[in-house]
Amino acid sequence: MLNHDIVIIGAGVSGSAIARELSRYDLDIVVLEKQEDICSGTSKANSGIIHAGYDAPEGSLMASLNVEGNAMMDSWSEELDIPFQRIGSLVVCLEEEGMPFLEKLYQRGIKNGVPHLEIIDRQRLKQLEPHIAQDAVGALYAPSAGIVCPFELNLAMAENAVQNGVRFLFDAEVLSIDKIDQGFCVLTSKGKVLTKHVINAAGVHTDTIHNMVSMQKMEIIPRKGEYVLLDKKAGKHVRHTIFQLPTKMGKGVLVTPTIHGNLLVGPTSEDVQDKEALNTTEKGLRDVIEKAQKTVQDLPMHMIITSFAGLRAHHPAHEFIIEEVKDVPGFIDVAGIESPGLSSCPAIGKKVAKWFQEKYDLVQKSDFQPRRKGLNHLYAMNSHQKNALIQKDPRYGNIVCRCEMISEGEIVEAIHRPIPARSLDGVKRRVRAGMGRCQGGFCLPKVIEILAREQDGKTAKEITKSGKNSYFIAGNNKEDLL
Repeated sequence: MLNHDIVIIGAGVSGSAIARELSRYDLDIVVLEKQEDICSGTSKANSGIIHAGYDAPEGSLMASLNVEGNAMMDSWSEELDIPFQRIGSLVVCLEEEGMPFLEKLYQRGIKNGVPHLEIIDRQRLKQLEPHIAQDAVGALYAPSAGIVCPFELNLAMAENAVQNGVRFLFDAEVLSIDKIDQGFCVLTSKGKVLTKHVINAAGVHTDTIHNMVSMQKMEIIPRKGEYVLLDKKAGKHVRHTIFQLPTKMGKGVLVTPTIHGNLLVGPTSEDVQDKEALNTTEKGLRDVIEKAQKTVQDLPMHMIITSFAGLRAHHPAHEFIIEEVKDVPGFIDVAGIESPGLSSCPAIGKKVAKWFQEKYDLVQKSDFQPRRKGLNHLYAMNSHQKNALIQKDPRYGNIVCRCEMISEGEIVEAIHRPIPARSLDGVKRRVRAGMGRCQGGFCLPKVIEILAREQDGKTAKEITKSGKNSYFIAGNNKEDLL
């Protein structure tokens, strides 16, 4: 007898959205993640933008799932208790010769079903964005575009799946998959897992997983994007997400406010071979800055507080691949989920769950719980709420991260959630301790101390940056004077 009905490989936004939607049904589901936490691969480094849906070709899966996922975001953010704002986006045209391409993008958006699209002239554009480039002649305005925190969305979906019976197994790298009678034997770094079905949502590694079982080989190309993040003092320099006219390599360098009030600029777009190539480069960051300044004037680049890079899972067909593998029944690929993957993830989850529901006539659980209570965040509370929380637990009154005003209570809460923070990056993703101006320079020692104390008495030397061997403390610089 097989142990599980479904194994999902990958705990990014696609895998977690699928887990959440499938948890509506009476199924035994486990999610395997090779890293130590959710949102540790492709999903962790993106723009945090919920795209409107005008960019993908008409009739493509990218287009339909983008528009559907965008429309689902209001209800999902409310159910999952995460911040989401529809700030709108602008695709800016910098020369008259480009206006026909803008019109083409508008017509594509209309055919894709994007609501309230309009092409605006320079005067209207200047009213919406006072810092827009002097050369700007017009823009495509999409009011339905929004911004979200990819970490919070990913965590919320995963936690809600756990609420409804899904298990997540971390540090469980898939080493091989064998087809057996009525299912699969998945060998991981933590042992064997038997399952009737496999859902492959492994980001840039979906081709590796696919090629373990199928004779029809797949290729996923890691497409690298580098970003710079500016301080919150720069966060209101623009009001919308500002794009340049897209090319075959992507949507170009954008400038956008983030959901937490920073300003984000990027990304580059470069196809690479290394699926772990998360380094930034002088050339890449210089390219980002130069291109962004063509669209937005007076960008306060002296306020950059950090830079980072991410990898998009690009399929040569430039299309989402969501299907049962033809020569491997019971094995479902969710591959090529590059931009607009974050925007599409609710619809991706719904599509995969619908496939299982229709194939097996599944009945939804009567006790499915769609609502998840998010973490307590002091920054989102008024004075009365803060005081009530501190009276209940004084640790919420002890500020650890001064840049982001994050308390000890919030960090402790993150460590004891259904999917706990176990590392410095895990804490950072959940409560933003270390994401501010000093990038952890002040709060890092205290966060290490709290992580050690709250995890069954671990020592500070056992605390990692992001799991495995990423230990932060190498040794003591003084001997005990006893």
